[in-house]
Amino acid sequence: MGFSTDAIHAGQEPDESTGAITVPIYQTSTFAQEELGKNKGYEYARTSNPTRSALERNLASLERGRFGLAFASGMAAINAVLTLLKSGDHVVAGHNLYGGTFRLFSRIMSNFGLNFSYANTTKLEEVGNVIRPNTRLLYIETPTNPIMEITDIAAAAELAHRHGIPLVVDNTFMSPYFQSPLDLGADIIVHSTTKYLNGHSDGVGGAVILNDASLADRLKFIQNAAGAVLGPMDSWLVLRGVKTLAVRMRQHNENGMAVAEFLHQHPQVLRVYYPGLSSHPQFELAKKQMTGFGGMIAFETGSLANARTVLKSVRLCSLAESLGGVETLISHPASMTHASVPPKERERLGITDGLVRISVGIEDVEDLIADLRQALDKLD
Repeated sequence: MGFSTDAIHAGQEPDESTGAITVPIYQTSTFAQEELGKNKGYEYARTSNPTRSALERNLASLERGRFGLAFASGMAAINAVLTLLKSGDHVVAGHNLYGGTFRLFSRIMSNFGLNFSYANTTKLEEVGNVIRPNTRLLYIETPTNPIMEITDIAAAAELAHRHGIPLVVDNTFMSPYFQSPLDLGADIIVHSTTKYLNGHSDGVGGAVILNDASLADRLKFIQNAAGAVLGPMDSWLVLRGVKTLAVRMRQHNENGMAVAEFLHQHPQVLRVYYPGLSSHPQFELAKKQMTGFGGMIAFETGSLANARTVLKSVRLCSLAESLGGVETLISHPASMTHASVPPKERERLGITDGLVRISVGIEDVEDLIADLRQALDKLD
């Protein structure tokens, strides 16, 4: 089946008991059992829930994976993957991660004996140089948040597998509509379903998708034992959102390109980070491994004062954390999403005080550009 067909139908078959087209919200904590040792496939909602199970089948289908697991947040999903490891194990991760991921690695997981090295994954020779005999995982975001660096997933997978370690890819920014990491050799995909998969800024969640049955069994055990599961209402909201994922992503992409081109030409914008621009250093790679460029853009204003002026002056764009909703959100990475990253490290990565990030929504793009123009025109 095609992507849009799977998005609407995979895991979302009409309810057998009533014929309901929409998967019901099974808002229950437990399930009646017919007799000892005999149930209808469900016992306790932390272990499994029909609404969550439908979502897990749906997301696995969209990522062309065999197994899907839904978690209470994107961070809970990443935490579950790291829980596959043990004290003394080593992880190689991209040097430009989402601030929350960096915080989890550096301030929580490191307390339990995991060791982390960070490398520029756009230069895989750097990755190879920090892999150790005890390395057990290669973790990347592509594109990265917020500088939009692109890693060659197929080459990263080949490198990881040569060393006998799995590759984990955070596919939140692109969604399965624009990028298919498993097809490119990745072993595990993580998502914040809060973002594009849900698409309506009304639910928090995460997901892990993979093909390896043994790893899936271990993650299922962790999901149940640790209990950071996605509730039925939030599962239903993601199922609702996924049905329009294809049409939303096409519009995000169209609007994103138009806004990026506008910003690229504006005299007050010093630099634009968007993989769909030919000026992007990995533009050719982006065209090769992605079928679109999405709606995430970052741009440099030159100073904190300039960034503050833009963020204060926009009227249609909402100053807010998060991304991937139908409405356009604008943010200041240095003080919001990446505040947990040390200032010197932010500066080295290009996450300056003047950097602004936009999650371009699906409004009329002429209105978005007009809003950004009037804000930027206030700069000296």
